[in-house]
Amino acid sequence: MGVVPVCHFVDVVWRVTPEASQERGMMLAPGSAQTLEQGWQTTGTTGSLQNVKKFNNQDFSRLRASCLSQGLLFEDATFPAHVSSIGPNLLPEDTLRRIQWKRPTELQRNPYLIVDGVSRFDIMQGEIGDCWMLAALGSLTLRKQFLENVLPKDQGFQDDYAGIFHFRFWQCGAWVDVVIDDRLPFLNGRYLSVQPRTSNEFWPSLLEKAYAKLRGSYQNLHGGYLSDALVDLTGGVQVQFSLKDPPPDLEEILKAADKSNCLMGCSTSSQLKRNIELRNGIVQGHAYTVTGAVKIRYKNGWKHIVRIWNPWGHGEWKGSWSDNSPQWDYVEPKYREALLRNKDDGEFWMSCKNFQEQFSHLYICNRTPTFLDFGDQHSTVWSVDGHSNLWSPGLATGRNKYFPAGSISTNPQYFFKVPDYDPKTYNVVISLMQKHSEDIQDAKTLKIGFFITTENSKVLEQNFSLTRDVTNYFILSPGTYAVVPATTEDQEFEFLLRIFVKNQDYNENSNSLPSQALPVDEPRQNQDSSYKAVFLRYANQDSTIDALQLQQLLNEVILQDEMTSLGGRFSFDSCRGILALMDLNSNGRLTLQEFGSLWRSLTKYMDIFSKEDRNHSGFLDVSELKSAIQTAGLATNEQLLHLMALRYGDAGRRIGFSDFVCCMLRLETMTRAFQNLAGDGSQILMTAMEVKMLLPSLPVQSGTTKCVSRRVKLKWLTLVMYT
Repeated sequence: MGVVPVCHFVDVVWRVTPEASQERGMMLAPGSAQTLEQGWQTTGTTGSLQNVKKFNNQDFSRLRASCLSQGLLFEDATFPAHVSSIGPNLLPEDTLRRIQWKRPTELQRNPYLIVDGVSRFDIMQGEIGDCWMLAALGSLTLRKQFLENVLPKDQGFQDDYAGIFHFRFWQCGAWVDVVIDDRLPFLNGRYLSVQPRTSNEFWPSLLEKAYAKLRGSYQNLHGGYLSDALVDLTGGVQVQFSLKDPPPDLEEILKAADKSNCLMGCSTSSQLKRNIELRNGIVQGHAYTVTGAVKIRYKNGWKHIVRIWNPWGHGEWKGSWSDNSPQWDYVEPKYREALLRNKDDGEFWMSCKNFQEQFSHLYICNRTPTFLDFGDQHSTVWSVDGHSNLWSPGLATGRNKYFPAGSISTNPQYFFKVPDYDPKTYNVVISLMQKHSEDIQDAKTLKIGFFITTENSKVLEQNFSLTRDVTNYFILSPGTYAVVPATTEDQEFEFLLRIFVKNQDYNENSNSLPSQALPVDEPRQNQDSSYKAVFLRYANQDSTIDALQLQQLLNEVILQDEMTSLGGRFSFDSCRGILALMDLNSNGRLTLQEFGSLWRSLTKYMDIFSKEDRNHSGFLDVSELKSAIQTAGLATNEQLLHLMALRYGDAGRRIGFSDFVCCMLRLETMTRAFQNLAGDGSQILMTAMEVKMLLPSLPVQSGTTKCVSRRVKLKWLTLVMYT
């Protein structure tokens, strides 16, 4: 497929396995929504509702308390009641000027967040073309275990109302809490966004506003991918199936998905103009929710039928198995009564055959790929192995910048083991997701994908796509395999890799547990590798962090893992030293850009430390330290190495991770000052200011330069590394 850049990875690994689940008295088994919910939440920061990120660093409880104490209604300055929140290209400029913003309390005497529970029939799409998001939301209402994650219960219009609400969405490994005010956009007296079917119920409109804020504006909801929305609302894994070339067991997949409480959606082809309703009632270029799939007795046989809902809240299929079709006359009355809802509410049934003919894609999403469990003769569980990584093309790793598609062995690999095998059922799902920046509206979607290789480096599969999420499912025989993530573009990006492996014949009393997935590197701290998200969590209002905040960040985020914490915590003095090295503006604070440089160094050092700590003690001895310095591409000698071990090591001259970071940052920073070599490289050219800063005893006139020998360089390095 051409060439893709060589990359350097720094791992953040988290894992959900049957073993981990059993320790907590639970199993990741299909058919138990509550069990799946609890099992996922115990994985640490990644995907955990115990460590929800605050979007834009806004704390809902604190902001609401402040408004209540002052008797004010909240106004969100980060997503204001202004055309900037709508977006410049959604409507003509003169129309945008007519937008009005109104609170529910201005529209209704007794507004409620929820009236008589949450239902897909509460939703009616507005002027914005966000059927893709609303189709996912319609499916969410059917799965209460997911809904409670997205829609917190600690809010409403009756108690402690202050015009402020919040909703949660999953973003590449972490739940994000998005705070909004309740001012909603209206155009000519009508909802611009989604409108509730019940006039005094506002959860659909407010949740849609929170999602618009997360994505940058309402304009960014005008067109999107149903697959993205399903994942954002669940934190699960989604697989899409082409209905023009469907798997032979599509009917079984649909039934298994419905039985195991998956979220499902589907879409029609957009080759024709979007939102054109055909004579048969199906809308082209539109997204729908799949709300059910059953096999019922019909005449003298059986029929597979699928239930579908239109986010418009009206407009239904007019063919076979529609509300008034004669096919229902041949269904037993008790089943007809249970299944058929003869209302113009946008929901309808159709045969599986018509479903494949009328729709182009099916999307299924769940915590684990339970929709692939059909046909299993034994109980099954899915283990999940996750890696949150940074792809950095063109690093000085000694490799070529590009490599042929077949040259897999030169790239970082993530190993997993398939312990069981049933040639009739899928047993591996691999999902690769690229992380977009905080400014989602400006994010570029890259063409990403992965290779699957065997132990002898033979490439079995390769999947690449210009989408946020590349996911595929496989039937693999027992053995050890490797996944190699890649991109076709020469650009740094962050991503989340998840490997799901099915395990057969597992039960709580079994003495032989399935083998857990085996990553190429040891597990690191559970965290999101997005330095922007981490920075904003600890930054001041002026978007900077000082030494005390840096200390808190490093100890809470970097030292979460047992391996990195064994060697001690980051001290305040250490953090002041780190800040001094990275603070280019010399103001005692780090900006986001400066922190980004530090973060890349931290993740690099974490990777080196883990590889060199061969006995997993949490410390490096002198020989391991020497190897680590060489791996980092830095020069040293025995005298310098000895002094570094004395300066940064313990009584046994062992260096823990926090001291290793301080040591390497100082060594790399000071070495970089001598990189501007002149002539044959025997001397180093330095400005007067550099000489004055680094060698104050050396006489030099202002505005001039000075040549310093390599011998002086090493002597100076020895001095600065020991002080």
